[in-house]
Amino acid sequence: MAQVFQPRSVLMLKVGAILAVILAASSIMAWRQSVADAPAVEAAVVQRPPFSHQHHVGEVGLDCRFCHAAVETAAFAGIPPTSTCMSCHSQIFRDQTMLAPVHASFRSGQPLHWQRVHTLPDFVYFNHSIHIAKGIGCSSCHGRVDRMPLMRRVHSLQMDWCLSCHRAPERYVRPQNEIFDMDWQPPRDQPERGRKLLAAYHIDVRRLTDCSNCHR
Repeated sequence: MAQVFQPRSVLMLKVGAILAVILAASSIMAWRQSVADAPAVEAAVVQRPPFSHQHHVGEVGLDCRFCHAAVETAAFAGIPPTSTCMSCHSQIFRDQTMLAPVHASFRSGQPLHWQRVHTLPDFVYFNHSIHIAKGIGCSSCHGRVDRMPLMRRVHSLQMDWCLSCHRAPERYVRPQNEIFDMDWQPPRDQPERGRKLLAAYHIDVRRLTDCSNCHR
């Protein structure tokens, strides 16, 4: 009886099987990475160099947009280039050891590597600019960053948490001049004011729970 598979064919089948296993394993790892959990809620994330929102926002009084310049116009709020840091630190605290990575980054042109604090799965689409434009303040999602020596996540960022706002947006929307105010608290008549703001912002509440808003 003639041999069905030649030695070369057997070798190719083995190589193909190995490559298939490698591809499957890589796909699983990539998928796990895409849905990886963010740092635990209330777990402070250590950065190098250490960066204190409490100092820069709460004490110095920097506006969120000083560093997160794209938050009003782009899906991603933006990470400040080292030149933004150096606009102050070329003059103040220049000899501080903790700022050595900042100066090294500025000299080399290599950006600083910041650890991500607020992470969503790759299959979720989130746009900062539309939330800012429609009256959602920074502290509603990020908490009182002006009181955080190290940044931490204060909400789960899971779908049920997002839907709690999308189902009752009148509880959370603010006037535009209050968006970046860390001290903002909803007034007693917030639901009534919120409903007026929804009309002013031309928000169709029926569409807020459409799956396609976040899953595209």
